[in-house]
Amino acid sequence: MALDDTLRLPFFNDEHRRFAEALARWADAKLPVLPHDDVDAACRARVAALGEAGLLKAVVPAEYGGLYPQLDVRTLCIAREVLAFRDGLADFAFAMQGLGTGSISLFGSNELKRRYLPPVRDGKAIAAFALSEPEAGSDVAALAMTAKPDGDMVRLDGEKTWISNGGIADHYVVFARSGEAPGAKGLSAFVVDADTPGLAVSERIDVIAPHPLARLRFDGVRVPAASRLGGPGDGFKVAMATLDIFRSTVGAAALGFARRALHDTIEHAATRKLFGSPLGDMQMTQAAIADSATEVDASALLVYRAAWTKDQGAARVTSEAAMAKMFATEAAQRVIDRAVQIHGGLGVTKGVKVEELYREIRALRIYEGATEVQKVVIAREALKNRSAKTAQAAE
Repeated sequence: MALDDTLRLPFFNDEHRRFAEALARWADAKLPVLPHDDVDAACRARVAALGEAGLLKAVVPAEYGGLYPQLDVRTLCIAREVLAFRDGLADFAFAMQGLGTGSISLFGSNELKRRYLPPVRDGKAIAAFALSEPEAGSDVAALAMTAKPDGDMVRLDGEKTWISNGGIADHYVVFARSGEAPGAKGLSAFVVDADTPGLAVSERIDVIAPHPLARLRFDGVRVPAASRLGGPGDGFKVAMATLDIFRSTVGAAALGFARRALHDTIEHAATRKLFGSPLGDMQMTQAAIADSATEVDASALLVYRAAWTKDQGAARVTSEAAMAKMFATEAAQRVIDRAVQIHGGLGVTKGVKVEELYREIRALRIYEGATEVQKVVIAREALKNRSAKTAQAAE
């Protein structure tokens, strides 16, 4: 089932299909001519190009020039799948414009929305989401960075790390411990301009699939109290509501990578001769293709089920999004690994697409909640549902 076939499912309407078609046409024409060598320049170029084409309207609400009154998760997922199929850095650039402003769209004041959303929509500003710390990744409640009142300002002190777009972003959505209560109930979120005094990039981080990534140092960074998203102590709620939307899109990116790997596998198997016959005539090759095709389709159904459920008005899609993210990223790793194996020596040759995909997919099993954390989330939700049904039956 290709993306065109997936889009015929009842999850979608004609607007989704038109968006996918337009984005694919644009990507095929534009992405090959954008820079690729310098990762910062390449990312900036992709943000600018996406904005110029009007494609970043998908990451802001209609009141600020977006496509829909609220963020439409199916559109976000379609965009990530289409872009990931073609260019991992383009997917990254699109995704971060969404993730770095999603919290503002959901919880920002009208003034914050007017200030930050239009430049991101137009590709004239780069957004970032600063949650992780050296000792706090998936465990958000363990954040140590502090936010303390300082007159009509708030003072931020601490570190953030593994921050996507770190070093090139124009603003960061930053989460810090404001102390209203212990643990997760004592966090707040703020929008911080990248040029605020005291904010510095202390390290650029190189990873196996190059993306702008950095460690940030906040040393007496003073921001207006009005830059807070939501109320005091709402930081955990802000983070989880944002991830509730964008976690499904990580699964969509993995789906795009997996579809490309399967496509290249089929092409290679059909044209590569082995012992005088096409590689695809071998039963073991056919078994690998069958496994990959099934996992791609299963991933698509989970991803778009979660996106559709959220778009239908569900307050939370905690379990659905966790399942989509967990299954799609793990399945994509397997699909791409099979693709590398079937390509043989070509599969580990730099410059060959499946080798690039092999590096691209690995981080998706970690960021926005590692696979192991998603399993905990899914199990807890299942147990919670059982408890609720038991209590209801006892009434």
